[in-house]
Amino acid sequence: QVQLVESGGGLVQLGGSLRLSCAASGIIISIDDMEWYRQAPGKERDLVATITRGGRTNYADSVKGRFTISRDNAKDTVYLQMNSLKPEDTAVYYCKAMIWRDNRVFAYWGQGTQVTVSS
Repeated sequence: QVQLVESGGGLVQLGGSLRLSCAASGIIISIDDMEWYRQAPGKERDLVATITRGGRTNYADSVKGRFTISRDNAKDTVYLQMNSLKPEDTAVYYCKAMIWRDNRVFAYWGQGTQVTVSS
């Protein structure tokens, strides 16, 4: 059984910072792309950032220059450093990983962590 466990969410003031972590555990051959999504109340789940196994990154326009995605392949962990936070960043943040098991790749999701930015 593979699990993604997220941590690091919380309440922060306008302009503050948070660092999210998402660690994969279980029987894993390797992990391809790792991503962060977010979902605000009443809205769809949107892609925030992507990082390939080789470290190539991509960001949503709304977070470019403020958020940084990184990963530690030895620890099967992905991070999201969030700086200059705004109230519109308030959402539940989910990690997603494309994980190879039994010679097939599967998409796994974390349980979500709440990020609230107060003004």
